[in-house]
Amino acid sequence: KYEFAWLINSKEFLPDSYTAYTNKIGLATDGKFISQADDIVLDFPYKDAVLAGGQDKDDQKRDEIMFHSILAREQIMNMLTPKVFTNAKRYTAVGDKDLEGKLIPETIEVKEELATEFKEDDNLIIKGNNLIALSSLLERYEGKIKLIYIDPPYNTGNDSFLYNDQFNHSTWLTFMKNRLDLAKRVLTEDGLLWIQTDDVEMNYLGVLLDEVFGRDNFINIVTVKTKIGGVSGSSEGKSLRDATEFIQVYAKNKNAINLEPVYALTPVWDYIQEEYIEAGKSWKYTSVLLDLGEKELIREDKASNRTYYYYPNAKTCSVKQYADTHSMTEEEVYNTIPEKIFRTTNAQSSVRATVMEETSIADTGLVSIVYVPTKGKNAGQLVEIYYTSSGATNMLMFLSDMLTANENGQLLYKEKLSTLWDDIQYNNLSKEGSVDFPNGKKPEKLLQNIIEMSSYESEYVLDFFAGSGSTASVALKLGRKFIAIEQLDQHADMCVSRLTNVINGEQAGISQDVDWQGGGSFVYCELKEDGQTLIDAIQASDENTISEIKDYIYQDERIVPYLTAQELEAVDNEFEQLDINNKKRVLIKLVDKNKLYVNYSSIDDEDYDVSDEDKSFTHSFYEVAK
Repeated sequence: KYEFAWLINSKEFLPDSYTAYTNKIGLATDGKFISQADDIVLDFPYKDAVLAGGQDKDDQKRDEIMFHSILAREQIMNMLTPKVFTNAKRYTAVGDKDLEGKLIPETIEVKEELATEFKEDDNLIIKGNNLIALSSLLERYEGKIKLIYIDPPYNTGNDSFLYNDQFNHSTWLTFMKNRLDLAKRVLTEDGLLWIQTDDVEMNYLGVLLDEVFGRDNFINIVTVKTKIGGVSGSSEGKSLRDATEFIQVYAKNKNAINLEPVYALTPVWDYIQEEYIEAGKSWKYTSVLLDLGEKELIREDKASNRTYYYYPNAKTCSVKQYADTHSMTEEEVYNTIPEKIFRTTNAQSSVRATVMEETSIADTGLVSIVYVPTKGKNAGQLVEIYYTSSGATNMLMFLSDMLTANENGQLLYKEKLSTLWDDIQYNNLSKEGSVDFPNGKKPEKLLQNIIEMSSYESEYVLDFFAGSGSTASVALKLGRKFIAIEQLDQHADMCVSRLTNVINGEQAGISQDVDWQGGGSFVYCELKEDGQTLIDAIQASDENTISEIKDYIYQDERIVPYLTAQELEAVDNEFEQLDINNKKRVLIKLVDKNKLYVNYSSIDDEDYDVSDEDKSFTHSFYEVAK
């Protein structure tokens, strides 16, 4: 036996046989042999399966069915084919208008009407299974969504969380992978995904995101300081108190994205004290430009459209000296003359090198260059930039460029956001949106940061775990178009209520920061359920007809593949022993578990009784794809 094994593995004895190619034949992925690959691969049970995850009640505990992507291909294709929409309603702001044609805030009301047409610029809320809704969105929105933010179930095992997040580890990963695969497809080439979780599944989710989006498209992990959580009694002494959540950021194509700078705003004196004085750090903006004095022309370079000046008598002093001279506190100086307070920097650039060369004759005071930058915040504008003279030629940066003023005129320091967000208030969120969503509502300021950093006005923002509608609300206030998907009945109702409040001009959350006055519109619709007609028949049945309906359920090829043999057997064993009401409950449970929806291809089938209004709306939604 051992000699035979040695023989067939020997390249010397069998040069012309299959054995000669054993190092050239094997399983491969992305052009590399698996045996030679050094990639980190996340493998788990059901990885090649599709999980519907179709509960629509908070208290539903479903034994999820896994459909293997090859073995159950027909069922999966039927599940993910575009669906019919129903119960479409349009909510629109109406009221008196001013001379410019804008709605007067105090006159705004929300008009609710039947929607028989979906328009190009409509905002959208869809009630239904988010996996199936995402697959239906592909028909119209593939490659068109600029930003996706989701706050999915965390798989914590905590029953108090309103989502049914009791998926075990591998099932949760399957649940997420199915949805992330579709999410990637709807993103624009320069689109971004932001996905927020705690630390329970974060590491595994990161590897999963590497597989779906590609490791090269990882951008950052943002750590968000939330309110301090407790430690359960069983974990006391075994883990630290939970104070953070994490947002993983991925691009569809990292080379195409552009993250706009977003700033944390703090009263300027508070910022100086907290970040520098109390921390023992050196604050740089400590000089005051008192007077430039007369300027002298050094050279005018018409070819490059640049002019160089010399200020030999420019006068400066320290902030402390200015305060003492003018009988002011340093706080008053910073809040009074920020346009004169400066720091110097030797930031390297071709402009600085040119200034040093052209102004080498200056040995006192300041020098400057007047020109039109081709990039940066002043691109296309004529500006004058000041520098120190005599060798070093460091650029002056004025404090006023780092400040903004709030509605009360208070000066706020702008600090560009990093990967640590520790200034967002997670307390007192109950007033945001005027809906009660105690465990899971995300601060509007958090979403403002994400939306402003990742998108521009009129671009699409998608959230397919919509919850109370926070993402959609902030998107509307910031002038973005939004799509929100929510499958839990209670949460879908919250979304509509909250967006109606936003249209009415509610002033919680970021409303005052962005001067929100109300207005806008959205369309609400539902995926049309296939089982409702059957459920109605069950509810109307009696002892003479209930068995016929049970037999029909068993024979219906659209239903039986979704039911396990154990479930069918359980019904058979118990059915005859039940009273009529419990018989109805058992059959409704079986039908309801399938969460079947009507395929768009079957919209004219009389068995589904699709109304003319639903047909009109659904056709208008999908006709763009044609």
